[in-house]
Amino acid sequence: MEAKTKAVSAILNAPAPHMVGDGFRVHNFFPKGYKIKMSPFFMLDYNSKIEFSARNEPRGVGVHPHRGFETVTIAYHGAVAHHDSAGNSGIIYPGDVQWMTAASGILHKEYHEEQFTKKGGAFQMVQLWVNLPAKYKMSTPKYQDVKHSDMAKYNLDNDGGVIEVIAGEYNGIKGSANTFSPLNLLNARLNKGGKAYFDFPEEYNTGFVIIEGSVKINGAETAKTDQFVHFKNEGSKIELEALENSVVLVLSGDPINEPIAQYGPFLMNTSEEIQQAISDYNQGKFGYLEE
Repeated sequence: MEAKTKAVSAILNAPAPHMVGDGFRVHNFFPKGYKIKMSPFFMLDYNSKIEFSARNEPRGVGVHPHRGFETVTIAYHGAVAHHDSAGNSGIIYPGDVQWMTAASGILHKEYHEEQFTKKGGAFQMVQLWVNLPAKYKMSTPKYQDVKHSDMAKYNLDNDGGVIEVIAGEYNGIKGSANTFSPLNLLNARLNKGGKAYFDFPEEYNTGFVIIEGSVKINGAETAKTDQFVHFKNEGSKIELEALENSVVLVLSGDPINEPIAQYGPFLMNTSEEIQQAISDYNQGKFGYLEE
């Protein structure tokens, strides 16, 4: 029996933006912008492309805690530097991905990289919050820095473009990042007329962010820059065709069917665990990080 097409549920415009600190102007597609099923992805903040003027003092977000999930930051334009209370630091340049497993707790700050701050220019990023299954929520924090040059890639036929496999797999090419639950995170960089085909289990929650360009989905519906395509939980096959040179962030994952308790930067299973997180934070158990 031939696999059925995974139909589009909705093509969503970017919600009104808000500032996170003074360095990130983001559209929250979910959970606030739209009430859509996207577990294991809990939150999607999309910093659509904007120009920042040159200045001496870096823009960004000051010290803040995380517990119970992972943050995944994907850079398209501009550069972000980061530090945390475990002594990790680094710079995320265009094409790079930083996968931070906050898990049992970490303090973190992120801001525009020094040279980018001084020159200014185009800035475009995505930050995802990926939920952790209950059994891993209190595991040791860790980082996976996935440089663009090291990223697993699959070249499409007929000079159609390239699929960058951040996590999961595409046509047998395994992703560069390890995950705690089954998911796929891909950048489809397609040349005009290029086609990519995806096959995700029907129970997987699936969505596309159109980072750049415009595309046709399943030979029918058109989605443009800054829109989010949400798919139904039925069928498995998706055809993506670029109507112009395009970049599409592809998310698809097996939902984590566990209760969720969220308060600010804490994502746990029960309200008691949230209270514990607040208490641990107030007692300095997340370590120390200078502003």
